[in-house]
Amino acid sequence: MTTAPTLEHGLSVRQILALERIAAGEPEVVAAADHLDRPVRWVHVAEAADVGVMLSGGEMILTTGVLLAGDVRTQTEYIRSLHRAEAAALVLGLGRAFPSPPDGMRRAAERYGLPMVVLHRPFPFAELTEEVQSRLVRRKFAAVSLSEGIRTALTGLITAGAPLQSLLDEIAAHSACPVVVTNLAHRVLATAGERPAVDDVLRDWGRIARQPGGVDGEGWIRAEVGGRGERWGSVVLCGYRGDGASGRLLADRAAEALVLHRMLAGPTANWAEQSARCLLSDLLSGVVPARQLLPRARAAGLPVNRRTFVPLVVRDGDPGQLERLLRLLGLHGLVAELAERATAVLLSLAHDQAAEPLTAHFATRLRAETGASSVVAAGPARAALDDVPEALREALHVAEAVAGAPPGLPAVVRLGDVRLRGLMRLMRDDPRVQAFAERELDGLLSREAGDDGLLPVLRTYLATGRNKSRTAQLHHMSRPALYRRLESIEDRLGVDLDDFEQAASVHIALLAHDAQSGT
Repeated sequence: MTTAPTLEHGLSVRQILALERIAAGEPEVVAAADHLDRPVRWVHVAEAADVGVMLSGGEMILTTGVLLAGDVRTQTEYIRSLHRAEAAALVLGLGRAFPSPPDGMRRAAERYGLPMVVLHRPFPFAELTEEVQSRLVRRKFAAVSLSEGIRTALTGLITAGAPLQSLLDEIAAHSACPVVVTNLAHRVLATAGERPAVDDVLRDWGRIARQPGGVDGEGWIRAEVGGRGERWGSVVLCGYRGDGASGRLLADRAAEALVLHRMLAGPTANWAEQSARCLLSDLLSGVVPARQLLPRARAAGLPVNRRTFVPLVVRDGDPGQLERLLRLLGLHGLVAELAERATAVLLSLAHDQAAEPLTAHFATRLRAETGASSVVAAGPARAALDDVPEALREALHVAEAVAGAPPGLPAVVRLGDVRLRGLMRLMRDDPRVQAFAERELDGLLSREAGDDGLLPVLRTYLATGRNKSRTAQLHHMSRPALYRRLESIEDRLGVDLDDFEQAASVHIALLAHDAQSGT
Protein backbone atom coordinates (compact mmCIF):
# COMPACT_ATOMS: atom_id res chain seq x y z
CA MET A 1 0.00 0.00 0.00
CA THR A 2 1.04 3.60 -0.42
CA THR A 3 0.38 6.80 1.41
CA ALA A 4 -2.43 9.10 0.28
CA PRO A 5 -1.52 11.29 -2.72
CA THR A 6 0.01 14.64 -1.87
CA LEU A 7 -1.79 17.52 -3.63
CA GLU A 8 0.29 20.30 -2.05
CA HIS A 9 -2.95 21.97 -0.96
CA GLY A 10 -4.25 22.00 -4.54
CA LEU A 11 -6.84 20.10 -6.53
CA SER A 12 -6.33 17.02 -8.62
CA VAL A 13 -7.26 16.85 -12.29
CA ARG A 14 -10.05 14.47 -11.33
CA GLN A 15 -11.45 16.90 -8.75
CA ILE A 16 -11.49 19.76 -11.24
CA LEU A 17 -13.30 17.67 -13.85
CA ALA A 18 -15.92 16.87 -11.21
CA LEU A 19 -16.77 20.54 -10.64
CA GLU A 20 -20.32 21.41 -11.53
CA ARG A 21 -19.30 24.45 -13.57
CA ILE A 22 -17.13 22.49 -16.02
CA ALA A 23 -19.92 20.00 -16.70
CA ALA A 24 -21.48 22.54 -19.10
CA GLY A 25 -18.54 22.00 -21.47
CA GLU A 26 -19.19 18.22 -21.62
CA PRO A 27 -15.61 17.21 -20.80
CA GLU A 28 -14.19 13.89 -22.04
CA VAL A 29 -10.86 12.39 -21.06
CA VAL A 30 -9.22 11.12 -24.26
CA ALA A 31 -5.69 10.31 -23.03
CA ALA A 32 -3.85 9.21 -19.85
CA ALA A 33 -7.03 8.57 -17.88
CA ASP A 34 -5.00 6.73 -15.25
CA HIS A 35 -3.12 9.94 -14.33
CA LEU A 36 -6.11 12.02 -13.24
CA ASP A 37 -4.93 12.19 -9.62
CA ARG A 38 -2.06 14.47 -10.56
CA PRO A 39 -2.11 17.68 -8.53
CA VAL A 40 -3.01 20.98 -10.21
CA ARG A 41 -1.15 23.97 -8.82
CA TRP A 42 -2.62 26.57 -11.19
CA VAL A 43 -4.88 26.95 -14.25
CA HIS A 44 -3.43 28.78 -17.23
CA VAL A 45 -5.12 29.86 -20.50
CA ALA A 46 -2.60 29.81 -23.33
CA GLU A 47 -2.75 29.68 -27.13
CA ALA A 48 1.00 29.98 -27.80
CA ALA A 49 2.60 26.93 -29.36
CA ASP A 50 5.70 27.33 -27.18
CA VAL A 51 3.80 27.68 -23.87
CA GLY A 52 5.95 25.00 -22.26
CA VAL A 53 8.87 27.40 -21.74
CA MET A 54 6.63 29.64 -19.61
CA LEU A 55 5.50 26.94 -17.19
CA SER A 56 6.95 25.98 -13.80
CA GLY A 57 5.08 22.69 -13.27
CA GLY A 58 1.65 21.64 -12.04
CA GLU A 59 -0.39 23.84 -14.41
CA MET A 60 -3.59 22.77 -16.17
CA ILE A 61 -3.44 24.34 -19.64
CA LEU A 62 -6.66 25.53 -21.34
CA THR A 63 -6.46 26.10 -25.11
CA THR A 64 -8.53 26.08 -28.31
CA GLY A 65 -5.45 24.98 -30.32
CA VAL A 66 -5.83 27.67 -33.01
CA LEU A 67 -2.06 27.84 -33.51
CA LEU A 68 -1.69 24.06 -33.65
CA ALA A 69 -4.22 23.13 -36.36
CA GLY A 70 -2.97 21.45 -39.51
CA ASP A 71 0.52 20.49 -38.32
CA VAL A 72 0.79 17.08 -36.64
CA ARG A 73 4.50 17.58 -35.92
CA THR A 74 3.79 20.86 -34.10
CA GLN A 75 0.99 19.18 -32.15
CA THR A 76 3.30 16.35 -31.02
CA GLU A 77 6.04 18.77 -30.05
CA TYR A 78 3.47 20.83 -28.14
CA ILE A 79 2.51 17.82 -26.01
CA ARG A 80 6.19 16.93 -25.50
CA SER A 81 6.97 20.46 -24.27
CA LEU A 82 4.09 20.28 -21.77
CA HIS A 83 5.44 16.96 -20.52
CA ARG A 84 8.95 18.39 -20.10
CA ALA A 85 7.49 21.35 -18.17
CA GLU A 86 5.64 18.88 -15.90
CA ALA A 87 2.23 20.32 -16.72
CA ALA A 88 -0.64 18.65 -14.87
CA ALA A 89 -3.08 18.31 -17.80
CA LEU A 90 -4.23 19.75 -21.11
CA VAL A 91 -7.84 20.86 -21.74
CA LEU A 92 -8.68 21.41 -25.44
CA GLY A 93 -11.86 23.20 -26.46
CA LEU A 94 -13.27 21.62 -29.65
CA GLY A 95 -14.91 23.58 -32.41
CA ARG A 96 -12.79 26.49 -33.44
CA ALA A 97 -9.61 24.66 -34.59
CA PHE A 98 -10.45 21.00 -33.99
CA PRO A 99 -13.94 19.57 -34.55
CA SER A 100 -12.82 16.30 -32.91
CA PRO A 101 -9.87 15.21 -30.74
CA PRO A 102 -6.71 15.27 -32.91
CA ASP A 103 -5.19 11.79 -33.07
CA GLY A 104 -1.58 13.04 -33.06
CA MET A 105 -2.01 15.00 -29.87
CA ARG A 106 -4.03 12.22 -28.24
CA ARG A 107 -1.41 9.56 -29.03
CA ALA A 108 1.43 11.78 -27.82
CA ALA A 109 -0.43 12.63 -24.58
CA GLU A 110 -1.05 8.93 -23.93
CA ARG A 111 2.60 8.14 -24.58
CA TYR A 112 3.84 10.83 -22.17
CA GLY A 113 1.18 10.15 -19.52
CA LEU A 114 -0.25 13.68 -19.80
CA PRO A 115 -4.02 13.75 -19.09
CA MET A 116 -5.78 15.25 -22.13
CA VAL A 117 -9.38 16.42 -21.87
CA VAL A 118 -11.57 17.77 -24.67
CA LEU A 119 -14.65 19.98 -24.22
CA HIS A 120 -17.41 19.12 -26.68
CA ARG A 121 -19.37 22.32 -26.12
CA PRO A 122 -18.18 25.94 -26.18
CA PHE A 123 -17.16 26.91 -22.68
CA PRO A 124 -15.84 30.20 -21.27
CA PHE A 125 -12.38 29.42 -19.97
CA ALA A 126 -12.55 32.47 -17.67
CA GLU A 127 -15.29 30.81 -15.58
CA LEU A 128 -13.18 27.71 -15.01
CA THR A 129 -10.02 29.68 -14.16
CA GLU A 130 -11.97 31.86 -11.71
CA GLU A 131 -13.57 28.83 -10.04
CA VAL A 132 -10.35 26.84 -9.73
CA GLN A 133 -8.13 29.77 -8.71
CA SER A 134 -10.53 30.79 -5.93
CA ARG A 135 -10.65 27.21 -4.64
CA LEU A 136 -6.86 26.94 -4.75
CA VAL A 137 -6.44 30.21 -2.84
CA ARG A 138 -8.96 29.11 -0.20
CA ARG A 139 -7.18 25.77 0.17
CA LYS A 140 -3.81 27.45 0.46
CA PHE A 141 -5.11 29.80 3.13
CA ALA A 142 -6.71 26.92 5.01
CA ALA A 143 -3.46 24.96 4.78
CA VAL A 144 -1.45 27.88 6.18
CA SER A 145 -3.97 28.32 9.02
CA LEU A 146 -3.87 24.60 9.77
CA SER A 147 -0.09 24.55 9.70
CA GLU A 148 0.27 27.53 12.02
CA GLY A 149 -2.49 26.29 14.32
CA ILE A 150 -1.02 22.84 14.88
CA ARG A 151 2.53 24.21 15.12
CA THR A 152 1.53 26.81 17.71
CA ALA A 153 -0.40 24.27 19.76
CA LEU A 154 2.40 21.68 19.74
CA THR A 155 5.15 24.23 20.42
CA GLY A 156 3.18 25.54 23.37
CA LEU A 157 2.89 22.05 24.82
CA ILE A 158 6.60 21.34 24.31
CA THR A 159 7.76 24.58 25.93
CA ALA A 160 5.43 23.86 28.86
CA GLY A 161 7.17 20.53 29.37
CA ALA A 162 4.15 18.43 28.41
CA PRO A 163 4.66 14.67 28.10
CA LEU A 164 4.66 12.82 24.80
CA GLN A 165 1.05 11.69 25.30
CA SER A 166 -0.21 15.28 25.43
CA LEU A 167 1.42 16.00 22.07
CA LEU A 168 -0.15 12.94 20.51
CA ASP A 169 -3.57 13.79 21.95
CA GLU A 170 -3.31 17.24 20.33
CA ILE A 171 -2.32 15.69 16.98
CA ALA A 172 -5.22 13.22 17.19
CA ALA A 173 -7.63 16.07 17.95
CA HIS A 174 -6.52 17.96 14.82
CA SER A 175 -6.51 14.90 12.56
CA ALA A 176 -9.69 13.28 13.97
CA CYS A 177 -8.20 9.81 13.52
CA PRO A 178 -6.01 7.41 15.50
CA VAL A 179 -2.35 8.39 15.71
CA VAL A 180 0.40 5.80 16.20
CA VAL A 181 4.12 6.27 16.91
CA THR A 182 6.33 3.31 16.03
CA ASN A 183 9.99 2.43 16.24
CA LEU A 184 12.04 1.32 13.24
CA ALA A 185 10.75 -2.25 13.66
CA HIS A 186 7.14 -0.94 13.40
CA ARG A 187 6.46 -1.77 17.05
CA VAL A 188 3.95 0.60 18.60
CA LEU A 189 5.46 3.00 21.15
CA ALA A 190 2.50 5.30 21.74
CA THR A 191 -1.04 5.93 20.51
CA ALA A 192 -3.69 8.61 20.68
CA GLY A 193 -7.28 8.99 19.56
CA GLU A 194 -10.63 7.50 20.48
CA ARG A 195 -9.95 4.25 22.32
CA PRO A 196 -12.25 1.98 20.24
CA ALA A 197 -10.74 3.25 16.97
CA VAL A 198 -7.20 2.86 18.33
CA ASP A 199 -7.96 -0.68 19.50
CA ASP A 200 -9.29 -1.55 16.04
CA VAL A 201 -6.00 -0.39 14.53
CA LEU A 202 -3.85 -2.23 17.08
CA ARG A 203 -5.87 -5.42 16.81
CA ASP A 204 -4.70 -5.76 13.20
CA TRP A 205 -1.31 -4.14 13.64
CA GLY A 206 0.64 -7.30 12.86
CA ARG A 207 -0.75 -7.29 9.32
CA ILE A 208 -0.60 -3.51 8.93
CA ALA A 209 3.06 -3.35 9.96
CA ARG A 210 3.94 -5.77 7.16
CA GLN A 211 2.46 -3.48 4.49
CA PRO A 212 5.00 -1.53 2.39
CA GLY A 213 5.85 1.60 4.35
CA GLY A 214 3.86 0.36 7.35
CA VAL A 215 0.57 1.86 6.13
CA ASP A 216 -2.77 0.37 5.22
CA GLY A 217 -4.16 2.20 2.20
CA GLU A 218 -5.91 5.47 1.48
CA GLY A 219 -5.95 7.88 4.40
CA TRP A 220 -2.96 6.20 6.08
CA ILE A 221 -0.20 8.77 6.12
CA ARG A 222 3.24 8.16 7.57
CA ALA A 223 6.02 10.63 8.34
CA GLU A 224 9.48 9.62 9.48
CA VAL A 225 10.72 10.84 12.84
CA GLY A 226 14.42 11.41 13.31
CA GLY A 227 17.19 13.87 13.91
CA ARG A 228 20.93 14.31 14.07
CA GLY A 229 21.40 12.09 11.06
CA GLU A 230 19.42 9.10 12.31
CA ARG A 231 15.86 7.80 12.10
CA TRP A 232 14.02 6.95 15.32
CA GLY A 233 10.71 5.73 13.96
CA SER A 234 7.51 7.01 12.38
CA VAL A 235 4.26 8.77 13.19
CA VAL A 236 1.22 7.38 11.35
CA LEU A 237 -2.19 8.95 10.83
CA CYS A 238 -4.50 5.94 10.59
CA GLY A 239 -7.47 6.51 8.28
CA TYR A 240 -7.29 10.31 7.91
CA ARG A 241 -10.51 11.48 6.20
CA GLY A 242 -9.35 14.86 4.91
CA ASP A 243 -7.46 15.57 1.70
CA GLY A 244 -4.01 14.14 1.27
CA ALA A 245 -2.20 17.48 1.45
CA SER A 246 -3.70 18.37 4.82
CA GLY A 247 -2.93 14.90 6.13
CA ARG A 248 0.65 15.12 4.94
CA LEU A 249 0.99 18.54 6.54
CA LEU A 250 -0.37 17.24 9.86
CA ALA A 251 1.94 14.22 9.77
CA ASP A 252 4.97 16.40 8.99
CA ARG A 253 4.13 18.87 11.77
CA ALA A 254 3.66 15.94 14.15
CA ALA A 255 7.05 14.50 13.20
CA GLU A 256 8.73 17.89 13.69
CA ALA A 257 7.15 18.25 17.13
CA LEU A 258 8.18 14.75 18.20
CA VAL A 259 11.77 15.41 17.16
CA LEU A 260 11.83 18.70 19.09
CA HIS A 261 10.24 17.07 22.13
CA ARG A 262 12.77 14.27 22.18
CA MET A 263 15.77 16.55 21.65
CA LEU A 264 14.69 18.92 24.44
CA ALA A 265 13.88 16.08 26.82
CA GLY A 266 17.33 14.58 26.31
CA PRO A 267 18.29 11.01 27.22
CA THR A 268 15.22 10.58 29.45
CA ALA A 269 12.90 10.63 26.41
CA ASN A 270 12.90 6.86 25.91
CA TRP A 271 9.60 6.38 24.12
CA ALA A 272 9.76 2.59 24.33
CA GLU A 273 10.08 2.75 28.11
CA GLN A 274 7.31 5.36 28.33
CA SER A 275 5.07 3.06 26.27
CA ALA A 276 5.86 0.11 28.54
CA ARG A 277 5.28 2.24 31.66
CA CYS A 278 1.89 3.39 30.39
CA LEU A 279 0.86 -0.17 29.54
CA LEU A 280 2.05 -1.67 32.83
CA SER A 281 0.51 1.20 34.83
CA ASP A 282 -2.85 0.62 33.16
CA LEU A 283 -2.49 -3.09 33.82
CA LEU A 284 -1.63 -2.50 37.47
CA SER A 285 -4.36 0.07 38.14
CA GLY A 286 -7.17 -2.07 36.75
CA VAL A 287 -8.80 1.00 35.19
CA VAL A 288 -8.75 -0.84 31.85
CA PRO A 289 -9.65 -4.57 31.90
CA ALA A 290 -6.54 -6.62 31.17
CA ARG A 291 -8.08 -8.35 28.15
CA GLN A 292 -8.62 -4.94 26.52
CA LEU A 293 -4.88 -4.31 26.79
CA LEU A 294 -4.02 -7.34 24.67
CA PRO A 295 -3.92 -5.39 21.35
CA ARG A 296 -1.64 -2.76 22.89
CA ALA A 297 0.67 -5.39 24.37
CA ARG A 298 0.84 -7.31 21.09
CA ALA A 299 1.50 -4.14 19.05
CA ALA A 300 4.25 -3.19 21.53
CA GLY A 301 6.03 -6.43 20.65
CA LEU A 302 5.02 -8.57 23.65
CA PRO A 303 3.91 -12.09 22.63
CA VAL A 304 0.50 -12.75 24.22
CA ASN A 305 -0.89 -15.91 22.62
CA ARG A 306 -0.41 -19.14 24.57
CA ARG A 307 2.15 -17.59 26.91
CA THR A 308 3.10 -17.67 30.58
CA PHE A 309 3.48 -14.24 32.18
CA VAL A 310 5.93 -13.72 35.05
CA PRO A 311 5.80 -10.31 36.80
CA LEU A 312 9.07 -9.17 38.39
CA VAL A 313 9.99 -5.99 40.23
CA VAL A 314 13.66 -5.09 40.49
CA ARG A 315 14.75 -2.75 43.28
CA ASP A 316 17.42 -0.29 42.17
CA GLY A 317 17.31 -1.72 38.66
CA ASP A 318 18.26 0.33 35.61
CA PRO A 319 15.61 -0.07 32.86
CA GLY A 320 18.18 0.14 30.07
CA GLN A 321 20.34 -2.51 31.71
CA LEU A 322 17.34 -4.77 32.22
CA GLU A 323 16.33 -4.37 28.56
CA ARG A 324 19.82 -5.35 27.44
CA LEU A 325 19.82 -8.37 29.76
CA LEU A 326 16.49 -9.57 28.33
CA ARG A 327 17.88 -9.36 24.82
CA LEU A 328 21.07 -11.13 25.87
CA LEU A 329 19.08 -14.00 27.38
CA GLY A 330 16.65 -14.13 24.45
CA LEU A 331 13.63 -13.34 26.65
CA HIS A 332 10.54 -11.33 25.72
CA GLY A 333 9.33 -8.74 28.19
CA LEU A 334 8.22 -5.20 28.95
CA VAL A 335 10.42 -3.06 31.21
CA ALA A 336 9.40 0.17 32.93
CA GLU A 337 10.07 2.03 36.16
CA LEU A 338 6.74 2.05 38.03
CA ALA A 339 7.85 3.65 41.30
CA GLU A 340 10.95 5.12 42.89
CA ARG A 341 13.68 2.47 42.94
CA ALA A 342 11.21 -0.12 41.58
CA THR A 343 11.40 -1.24 37.93
CA ALA A 344 8.84 -3.77 36.68
CA VAL A 345 9.70 -6.52 34.20
CA LEU A 346 6.80 -8.48 32.72
CA LEU A 347 8.24 -11.64 31.18
CA SER A 348 6.34 -13.45 28.44
CA LEU A 349 7.45 -17.08 28.22
CA ALA A 350 6.43 -19.89 25.92
CA HIS A 351 4.42 -22.62 27.62
CA ASP A 352 7.32 -25.06 27.29
CA GLN A 353 9.70 -22.69 29.12
CA ALA A 354 10.10 -23.33 32.86
CA ALA A 355 9.27 -20.08 34.65
CA GLU A 356 11.15 -20.57 37.92
CA PRO A 357 14.55 -21.64 36.49
CA LEU A 358 14.45 -18.85 33.89
CA THR A 359 13.53 -16.28 36.53
CA ALA A 360 16.35 -17.51 38.77
CA HIS A 361 18.80 -17.38 35.86
CA PHE A 362 17.72 -13.81 35.06
CA ALA A 363 18.17 -12.75 38.69
CA THR A 364 21.57 -14.47 38.98
CA ARG A 365 22.89 -12.79 35.83
CA LEU A 366 21.58 -9.44 37.02
CA ARG A 367 23.21 -9.88 40.43
CA ALA A 368 26.49 -10.78 38.73
CA GLU A 369 26.35 -7.57 36.67
CA THR A 370 25.29 -5.26 39.52
CA GLY A 371 27.34 -6.77 42.34
CA ALA A 372 24.25 -7.86 44.30
CA SER A 373 22.93 -4.27 44.45
CA SER A 374 19.65 -5.23 42.71
CA VAL A 375 16.97 -7.34 44.35
CA VAL A 376 14.49 -9.24 42.15
CA ALA A 377 11.01 -9.67 43.62
CA ALA A 378 8.66 -12.05 41.81
CA GLY A 379 4.94 -12.56 41.71
CA PRO A 380 3.39 -15.90 40.73
CA ALA A 381 3.47 -16.97 37.08
CA ARG A 382 0.14 -16.59 35.31
CA ALA A 383 -1.24 -18.14 32.10
CA ALA A 384 -3.71 -15.33 31.34
CA LEU A 385 -3.18 -11.58 31.18
CA ASP A 386 -6.35 -11.13 33.27
CA ASP A 387 -4.52 -12.63 36.25
CA VAL A 388 -1.34 -10.57 35.86
CA PRO A 389 -2.45 -7.36 37.71
CA GLU A 390 -2.82 -9.15 41.05
CA ALA A 391 0.48 -10.99 40.53
CA LEU A 392 2.23 -7.73 39.62
CA ARG A 393 0.85 -6.04 42.74
CA GLU A 394 2.23 -8.93 44.79
CA ALA A 395 5.67 -8.48 43.22
CA LEU A 396 5.57 -4.75 44.03
CA HIS A 397 4.61 -5.54 47.61
CA VAL A 398 7.50 -7.99 47.96
CA ALA A 399 9.95 -5.49 46.48
CA GLU A 400 8.77 -2.89 48.97
CA ALA A 401 8.98 -5.33 51.87
CA VAL A 402 12.63 -6.22 51.21
CA ALA A 403 13.65 -2.57 51.68
CA GLY A 404 15.87 -2.52 54.74
CA ALA A 405 15.74 -6.30 55.06
CA PRO A 406 18.83 -8.05 56.43
CA PRO A 407 21.26 -9.61 53.94
CA GLY A 408 21.04 -13.22 52.88
CA LEU A 409 17.90 -13.02 50.75
CA PRO A 410 17.59 -15.47 47.82
CA ALA A 411 18.28 -14.31 44.26
CA VAL A 412 14.51 -14.20 43.62
CA VAL A 413 12.44 -13.00 46.58
CA ARG A 414 8.83 -14.15 46.80
CA LEU A 415 5.96 -13.44 49.17
CA GLY A 416 6.93 -16.34 51.43
CA ASP A 417 10.37 -14.80 51.99
CA VAL A 418 9.22 -11.47 53.45
CA ARG A 419 7.00 -12.88 56.22
CA LEU A 420 6.30 -10.44 59.08
CA ARG A 421 8.11 -7.58 57.32
CA GLY A 422 5.79 -7.99 54.36
CA LEU A 423 2.72 -8.01 56.57
CA MET A 424 3.77 -4.77 58.23
CA ARG A 425 4.28 -3.19 54.81
CA LEU A 426 0.75 -4.18 53.87
CA MET A 427 -0.71 -2.81 57.11
CA ARG A 428 1.41 0.33 57.40
CA ASP A 429 -1.49 2.70 56.65
CA ASP A 430 -3.79 1.15 59.26
CA PRO A 431 -4.27 3.77 62.06
CA ARG A 432 -4.24 1.04 64.71
CA VAL A 433 -0.84 -0.22 63.51
CA GLN A 434 0.49 3.34 63.41
CA ALA A 435 -0.74 3.99 66.97
CA PHE A 436 0.82 0.72 68.15
CA ALA A 437 4.22 1.61 66.66
CA GLU A 438 4.13 5.10 68.16
CA ARG A 439 3.19 3.76 71.59
CA GLU A 440 5.85 1.03 71.67
CA LEU A 441 8.68 3.24 70.41
CA ASP A 442 7.68 6.55 71.99
CA GLY A 443 10.67 6.58 74.32
CA LEU A 444 13.03 6.60 71.32
CA LEU A 445 10.96 8.64 68.86
CA SER A 446 9.71 11.49 71.04
CA ARG A 447 11.15 14.87 70.14
CA GLU A 448 12.49 15.48 73.66
CA ALA A 449 14.33 12.18 73.88
CA GLY A 450 15.67 11.84 70.33
CA ASP A 451 17.21 8.48 69.58
CA ASP A 452 20.92 9.32 70.05
CA GLY A 453 21.71 6.68 67.43
CA LEU A 454 19.86 4.09 69.49
CA LEU A 455 17.26 3.21 66.86
CA PRO A 456 19.79 1.74 64.36
CA VAL A 457 21.35 -0.29 67.16
CA LEU A 458 17.94 -1.61 68.19
CA ARG A 459 17.11 -2.44 64.56
CA THR A 460 20.33 -4.42 64.09
CA TYR A 461 20.04 -6.16 67.47
CA LEU A 462 16.53 -7.44 66.71
CA ALA A 463 17.29 -8.28 63.05
CA THR A 464 20.25 -10.46 64.12
CA GLY A 465 18.09 -12.42 66.56
CA ARG A 466 19.43 -10.45 69.58
CA ASN A 467 22.99 -11.48 68.82
CA LYS A 468 25.12 -9.05 70.86
CA SER A 469 28.46 -10.03 69.32
CA ARG A 470 27.18 -9.61 65.77
CA THR A 471 25.50 -6.30 66.60
CA ALA A 472 28.66 -4.90 68.18
CA GLN A 473 30.68 -6.01 65.17
CA LEU A 474 28.28 -4.42 62.65
CA HIS A 475 28.25 -1.11 64.54
CA HIS A 476 32.04 -1.15 65.15
CA MET A 477 31.75 -0.81 68.90
CA SER A 478 32.97 -2.73 71.93
CA ARG A 479 30.74 -5.13 73.84
CA PRO A 480 30.62 -2.85 76.93
CA ALA A 481 29.61 0.09 74.73
CA LEU A 482 26.83 -2.02 73.19
CA TYR A 483 25.60 -3.10 76.64
CA ARG A 484 25.32 0.55 77.67
CA ARG A 485 23.31 1.31 74.50
CA LEU A 486 20.95 -1.61 75.10
CA GLU A 487 20.42 -0.58 78.73
CA SER A 488 19.58 2.93 77.57
CA ILE A 489 17.08 1.53 75.02
CA GLU A 490 15.41 -0.63 77.68
CA ASP A 491 15.18 2.33 80.07
CA ARG A 492 13.59 4.62 77.50
CA LEU A 493 11.14 2.00 76.23
CA GLY A 494 10.44 0.44 79.64
CA VAL A 495 10.99 -3.08 78.35
CA ASP A 496 13.20 -6.06 79.01
CA LEU A 497 14.73 -7.12 75.69
CA ASP A 498 15.72 -10.49 77.14
CA ASP A 499 12.00 -11.26 77.40
CA PHE A 500 10.95 -12.84 74.10
CA GLU A 501 7.39 -11.43 74.05
CA GLN A 502 8.50 -7.89 74.89
CA ALA A 503 11.32 -8.04 72.34
CA ALA A 504 8.91 -9.40 69.72
CA SER A 505 6.47 -6.57 70.40
CA VAL A 506 9.21 -3.96 70.01
CA HIS A 507 10.43 -5.71 66.81
CA ILE A 508 6.94 -5.65 65.28
CA ALA A 509 6.56 -1.97 66.20
CA LEU A 510 9.94 -1.19 64.64
CA LEU A 511 9.01 -3.02 61.41
CA ALA A 512 5.74 -1.06 61.27
CA HIS A 513 7.59 2.21 61.90
CA ASP A 514 10.10 1.45 59.15
CA ALA A 515 7.29 0.57 56.75
CA GLN A 516 5.53 3.86 57.49
CA SER A 517 8.68 5.96 57.18
CA GLY A 518 10.01 4.15 54.12
CA THR A 519 13.20 3.14 55.93
